[in-house]
Amino acid sequence: MSVNSAEPAREVDVVLLKAGRTKIRYAATLLSDDGTRVSVSAAWAGGGVRDFGFVRFEPGDVFTEHYWRDRWYSVKEVRDAQGALKGWYCDITRPATLSGDELVVEDLDLDLWRSADGTDVRRLDEDEFAESGLAERDPEAAAAAVAALDELEAFATVEGGLESLLA
Repeated sequence: MSVNSAEPAREVDVVLLKAGRTKIRYAATLLSDDGTRVSVSAAWAGGGVRDFGFVRFEPGDVFTEHYWRDRWYSVKEVRDAQGALKGWYCDITRPATLSGDELVVEDLDLDLWRSADGTDVRRLDEDEFAESGLAERDPEAAAAAVAALDELEAFATVEGGLESLLA
């Protein structure tokens, strides 16, 4: 379903699970749902500023988030309060589910960052992934997660690659 601009904006809660528990829950506006990909817009949901060294997420930042029901990742376009693109933060997750007003995804620890200018592409949290024990508990999910990270990195290193996922 595409969201019609004449319809009132539908709010959903994005629920990010980690190790079976809710890591974070935040309100978002549903932008579109084509049956495979769900896109939402949300303000930075963290408390205050989160400085990763290579990017700062802060109040006023807007995340346009894309989740798939058939892919093991999400792609989040991050813009500052003035609309300038900061980059893309990608989470490796199990495929998303949208049930009622909850968009639920399970975080598998691996992440990828691509700066707006494409000069900084970095894999994140590989140590957390290794320590999670997923490879021992669910080897198929672990293999899917690593393959998803490899796929995203390949897209991120090509001009327009991440954007082409969202077209």
